[in-house]
Amino acid sequence: MSVVVGLNFHHADSSACVLVDGELKAAIAEERRGPRIKHDPSFPGRALDAVLQEAGVTVDDITHVALPRDPTANLKAKVSYVASHPVSGGLAAIEHLRRREQAKSLKRQIADELGCDLERLRFDEVPVEHHLAHVSSAYYCSPFEELTAGFSYDASGDFVSLMAARCEGDRIDVLDRVPLPSSLGFFYTALCQFIGFDGFGEEYKVMGLAPYGRDLYQPLMEEMVRLEKDGWFSLDGRFFGMHNGGTSGLLDSDGHVVMGTFYSAALQERLGPPRRRDQPITQREMDIARSCQVRFQRVALHCITQLHHRVPTPRIAYAGGCALNGVANSLFLRETPFESPYLQCASSDDGTSLGAALWAYHNVARGKERFHMKHAYWGRSHTLDACEKAAQSASMPMRTFGGNASEAVAELLHRGMVVAWYQGRSEWGPRALGNRSILASPLVSGMKDTINRKIKKRESFRPFAPTVLQECVADYFEQTVHSPFMMHVVKVKPEWRERLPAITHVDGTARLQSITREVNPNYHDLIRLLRAIRCGQRPLHHLQRKRTDHRHSGSGDGLFFADRSRRDLP
Repeated sequence: MSVVVGLNFHHADSSACVLVDGELKAAIAEERRGPRIKHDPSFPGRALDAVLQEAGVTVDDITHVALPRDPTANLKAKVSYVASHPVSGGLAAIEHLRRREQAKSLKRQIADELGCDLERLRFDEVPVEHHLAHVSSAYYCSPFEELTAGFSYDASGDFVSLMAARCEGDRIDVLDRVPLPSSLGFFYTALCQFIGFDGFGEEYKVMGLAPYGRDLYQPLMEEMVRLEKDGWFSLDGRFFGMHNGGTSGLLDSDGHVVMGTFYSAALQERLGPPRRRDQPITQREMDIARSCQVRFQRVALHCITQLHHRVPTPRIAYAGGCALNGVANSLFLRETPFESPYLQCASSDDGTSLGAALWAYHNVARGKERFHMKHAYWGRSHTLDACEKAAQSASMPMRTFGGNASEAVAELLHRGMVVAWYQGRSEWGPRALGNRSILASPLVSGMKDTINRKIKKRESFRPFAPTVLQECVADYFEQTVHSPFMMHVVKVKPEWRERLPAITHVDGTARLQSITREVNPNYHDLIRLLRAIRCGQRPLHHLQRKRTDHRHSGSGDGLFFADRSRRDLP
């Protein structure tokens, strides 16, 4: 029996996973098990303990531990950068040595975290280049074994921002890389910071803000990111100040991932002073967001098109932080010959632990079994007793329904209430996909503002995502896609936009999750029942609610619960 553990740490979104004979048994990000630090980069000791328990194995069973970084990768590019940038390059080299030293003590860290004897750890360590782990996380989880294009793009990893690969059978052959300092992820983050979203991982806010703006700054964006004859791109270094080294994996006093400033004074000369986080968002920030998103899409589309020239196939498997840009993902389907994409649910850096583990299983352990990830529910589950105790500890009113809970919740949603839906194992990746979700009816006018203001307590422009029965996608959306992991933003049909105000964004789009009963029967039934009630095909049951239910909700508008859409219960 092979038991392969994948670990990502000392890099944002630390995580752990376990494969047993090539089959994923559990995968959890440390932020869901530790002190609730978003994008936690610390060693995933709690996550590792949890996934081992879920898999039913112990440290004695581990045969391999795979890490999604390889200090020996891309040495030529690293040396060249240090030679041409002695200060920032020297800091980066120091950071490289620090992380390499930490990796040397892996067995000691695991023994300390799990409280076990060091002699029990007899596994082999397997380093896997960062972007190769990203590609592996998509391809080895896909249903594809025929010729498939592999692709990864993000800010950086092992001194690379993009990787193109040819995948077939068990093999992944790297065709090309884009080394730093060129990075489409850095470009997007630089503009994200300039707009005032200066925390780690806030790029999704730019995508949400972009539809409110105009593409007024495209000439500047074209200066910042140039398309190259080799099929990829390069950044104009005048506008960027990223990769100063010395900060990767560090936290500030508030527990947030430390971020350097990615843009330079040259950008301020062209755009004016950057917005501070506490300042209001103006039309200028909306226009910058729109111009940034448009340029990102054009450059990404150029790269994906060039990839198809190198790997002519209808199949593509891709990952990386930039792969979470759902607007670009839908564009690829419309504008390239790739007809069958596969993106697994943890496409950002938490997913590299899985990719490294899968690569180690196929290329080191020489395993032959293929694993197809159809759902995202790879985290912890909790007993009813544990859930009841958690509710009692929060002084939350409780009521047990004697019949089908989906029917009761469907009626609550139909009446305009907001429900915290909690079932089964937690999701793997950044999306709430029906096991840890805040639910509301998409038909209720003002629901988006209500949830943003009263529950999420976040920016008013932030959109919400609809879950749609896969068989009904074509009824509501202009583009028929299969998007089980909420990875595509598509146009709502014009006749439905005013009728679905809670999920239709200002530009008429929605980031949808399509669902089948095979993947999540309870959630599928809930949506089917809500649809039946709306269509008058199912009578209401006239549920009774005590007036005292409002006492702990903080509002009389509905039954509001704490937001646990991305967290396990303590």
